[in-house]
Amino acid sequence: MSFDVQAIRAQFPILAQQINGNPLVYLDNGATTQKPDAVIDAISNFYRHDNSNVHRGAHTLSDRATSAFEQARVAVQGLLNAGSSDEIIWTKGTTESVNLVAFSWGQANLKPGDRVLVSAMEHHANIVPWQLVCAKTGAEVVPIPVSDAGELDLEALDGLLDERVKFVSIVHVSNALGTVNPVAEIIARAHRVGALVMVDGAQAVAHFDLDMQALDCDFYTFSGHKLFGPTGIGALYGKMALLEAMPPFMGGGEMIETVSFEQTTFNRVPYKFEPGTPNIAGAVGLAAAITWFNGLDRAAMMAHEQAVLDYAVECAHNYPGLTLIGQADQRAGVLSFVLDGSHPHDVGTLLDQQGVAVRTGSHCAMPIMSRLGVSGTVRASFALYNTREDVDALFAALDKVKLFLF
Repeated sequence: MSFDVQAIRAQFPILAQQINGNPLVYLDNGATTQKPDAVIDAISNFYRHDNSNVHRGAHTLSDRATSAFEQARVAVQGLLNAGSSDEIIWTKGTTESVNLVAFSWGQANLKPGDRVLVSAMEHHANIVPWQLVCAKTGAEVVPIPVSDAGELDLEALDGLLDERVKFVSIVHVSNALGTVNPVAEIIARAHRVGALVMVDGAQAVAHFDLDMQALDCDFYTFSGHKLFGPTGIGALYGKMALLEAMPPFMGGGEMIETVSFEQTTFNRVPYKFEPGTPNIAGAVGLAAAITWFNGLDRAAMMAHEQAVLDYAVECAHNYPGLTLIGQADQRAGVLSFVLDGSHPHDVGTLLDQQGVAVRTGSHCAMPIMSRLGVSGTVRASFALYNTREDVDALFAALDKVKLFLF
C-alpha cells in the first residue's frame, strides 16, 4: 500500500492556513504534532454528549465517560503491547511520568552510594527530577558520554555499569538531535547488573512500533501531544510488580481505598497513582489519535518519513554555511543545524516571516548543546504529513534568510 501524504494532510485542518501571507510549512513536530479531524471531533463529541466525571457517578453520563476513559487505557496498552491495561498510568505527559518514577521509586529505593545513569543527550525533564531525588537520598546522577556525532558511547556505558547502578533513564530518540538510541541493547546491559530502566519515548512514539514485551524495559513513557493527540495527557507504562511496590506519588481522591485519621490505605494500581479528576477528554482524544494512527499503513508511513528526512539531510550537507549538529547513523524526525554567522533565534524569526515554523534554542537539552560546542540550534522536526516540498520550502526560505542577514 502506498502512503498518500496529500490525503493525510487533508485531515489536518491547521495545515491549510497561511502564515504571514505564505502557506504554512510546519516543521516543529518535536515540540508538538498537529491534530487530525478524528481527534478534534472526538474531543468535541465528548464535551457535547458525554461530559461527566468518572468512576463513581450513579448516572448514564458518568457511565459513558468512565467507559471511554478506561477504553482509552486499553488503547494505550495495545499501542505499547503492555501485558495489562492496569500497567498504564495516566499522567500529564512524559515530564510528570519521569517525576512520578523518580520520586516514588527513587525516594523509596535509592540510598547513599547508589547511582542513576542518564545520557548526556537527555531532555532536562529526564535529568532534573533525578538530581532532585538524588539530592534527597544521597545517590548520584552520572551522565553516559555522547560522541561528537551525537551517539551514545556504549563502551563508556559498559564501564559505568556496575553494582552501584540502580537505575538507567534513557531517551529513545533525542529531541535535540534525532539520534535513535539502541534501547533494547541498553536495557539488556543494565539488567545484567540488576539495574532498572526507564525509556523516554516522547520522540519515538509517532515514528516506531513499540513493544514492551520485546523491549523488556521496566518503565516507558510518552506524551499524547507528540502522537497527534491533545496536550495535557500522557501515559506511563510500568511492570506491575514494580508499580505495586511503589508508594503513591501524590495524595487526593481516587488514589485511596480508605481514609481515617488513624490510617489511610491506598487504591490498587493504576488508580494509586491517579489522584483527582483526570484529563478525561484528553484520554478520549488520545484514544482517537491511537485509533487513527493504527489505521495507517505503518511500514509505508515509516518509509515516507525516512525518505523525507534523508532528503533533508542531503540538502543540508549540500547547503553552504550550514552545519548539522548531531550526525548519528540512526536518527529520526529531526534536522538540527546552525547557520554560520547567525543566531538561531534570528534564523527562526526570519523563517517564520516566510511561513516556515521551526524551533530554536537549546531544546531543553543544555548538556548536549554544551557537549557539542553550541549554545543552541535551529531544529526542523518532521512528522508523517511532511513532504519533500516542505524541505524545499525550508531551504528556499534559508536562502532569503542569508540574503537578509549577510
